[in-house]
Amino acid sequence: MVSGDRIASWLSRLVQIPSVAPVQAGTRAGTPGEAALADALEGWFKALGGTVQWEEVLPGRHNLYATWQGDSDGWAAVDVHMDTVGVEQMTTEPFSGDIHDGRVYGRGSVDTKATLAVVLALLEQLAAEGRRPRTNLLVTATVDEEVDASGAPAFAAWVRRQGLALDQLAVAEPTHCAPVVGHKGLLRLEFIIQGEPAHSSQPHLGKNAVTAAAHLITALDVEHARLQSLPAATPLGAPTLTVTIVHGGTGANVVPDRCVVTIDRRMVPGEDVDELQAWLCRIAEDACPLPFTVRRLKHINAFSQSATSPWVQQLTEWSGQEPAYAPYGTNAWAYGGLAKECVVIGPGSIDQAHGVEEWVEIAELEKLAGVYARWWGR
Repeated sequence: MVSGDRIASWLSRLVQIPSVAPVQAGTRAGTPGEAALADALEGWFKALGGTVQWEEVLPGRHNLYATWQGDSDGWAAVDVHMDTVGVEQMTTEPFSGDIHDGRVYGRGSVDTKATLAVVLALLEQLAAEGRRPRTNLLVTATVDEEVDASGAPAFAAWVRRQGLALDQLAVAEPTHCAPVVGHKGLLRLEFIIQGEPAHSSQPHLGKNAVTAAAHLITALDVEHARLQSLPAATPLGAPTLTVTIVHGGTGANVVPDRCVVTIDRRMVPGEDVDELQAWLCRIAEDACPLPFTVRRLKHINAFSQSATSPWVQQLTEWSGQEPAYAPYGTNAWAYGGLAKECVVIGPGSIDQAHGVEEWVEIAELEKLAGVYARWWGR
């Protein structure tokens, strides 16, 4: 069994390589993006016997695909996203990689470089012992999970181009090593309401876009209440609808001629995104007294995997954790049909992610290493 100290050492090295998503990078972020981490991973993967391929997903931002031949046919795959959220709000040194009190600290330590550290430590042990995984192994380090989720669909398309038939796919996120078998999807829309300006002393000469937006927002709030009254069709609970941003007006003495309302609609399995967008537009048409246009900002699918499938049952036994459902989205949204079985699993808690301090317990790293060792047949 690989030691917790060895995994922690790998994780400390990974944390010390900044990989902040470019749009969230500030003065403390170091060099933005995943390039430095991808370069380091390429060297380590090759040194540990892997064959590495690159794919540019966004300008200067590449997914990394590494493969190892196993002792038998079949494919096991691991997806770990390299990017982290910003660090400007952190109260500690973001890239220290400090190890103390049974924890590893720093941005990315739990989300999700922890799984990368487990993978590297296990591959190092296999190489040292001259052994191979039970089946062929594919490890992908993806970009852009934290912002636009563009790395995951690029990976899915690459797998299909290679003609690979994946048996199991693990998506790295902090789940306390429980196999997560479902999470909601989302649809984000922007409604742009068009009015006409006028002097505020004569409001009847204008068409107030902010007032029109208030009608729309009220209708959307009613729709959210309707959704909450429906019986839950899945273990993920009811869909939700939230108004998240409102922008309007140009001056205190001007009737506003434009207002933008942004919404976040969380989706459950079985909902069709185009039908949902059409339904929300009908609500807007009925409620909003002024013309508007709508723009789709983002869409990710809901993720659902049977909790009783053979691999999920194995993971449950190995981890001692029952199958669970996540309140957040993951790269698994893009992997429908890509593998026979897909789960989200990783060490630590989502409670430690994205905060002013980030850490993961070394005991959690050891737990995932034990699960992965059994999964890989070692």
